[in-house]
Amino acid sequence: MDTKKIRQIFFDFFKNKGHSIIESAPITVKDDPTLMFTNAGMNQFKDIFLGNTKSKNKRIANTQKCLRVSGKHNDLEEVGIDKYHHTMFEMLGNWSFGDYFKEEAIKWAWELLTKKYKLDEAMQAHIDLENRKIIGPAVIIP
Repeated sequence: MDTKKIRQIFFDFFKNKGHSIIESAPITVKDDPTLMFTNAGMNQFKDIFLGNTKSKNKRIANTQKCLRVSGKHNDLEEVGIDKYHHTMFEMLGNWSFGDYFKEEAIKWAWELLTKKYKLDEAMQAHIDLENRKIIGPAVIIP
């Protein structure tokens, strides 16, 4: 499955869950002197999280281009060692601003992974106990 298909499945899934699909914020941050580059999917929602503004939508899904080069999320020393650490990457995110919380997010993530992306449910060897309780009894624990 290519990235376009992964992205489209993600957007279709969350649109069906009542999310508004929004554009990626620019990778260079203009209005925040604390950030030079967008380094996480949540950056464009910073003022909402801080209570400085309200979201126009209770549910949002987006894709965000990110660049990590220094600071808390400095992955530079890991780049090239494994296939998981990159300095430039894209995050897919689903956001709730007071509408749903952890339990729904975990259930939807599991549904997206196993029903839409068709990942094997036996992959869950690394799911922690709290999340296993939320996903429910249908989960096979290897």
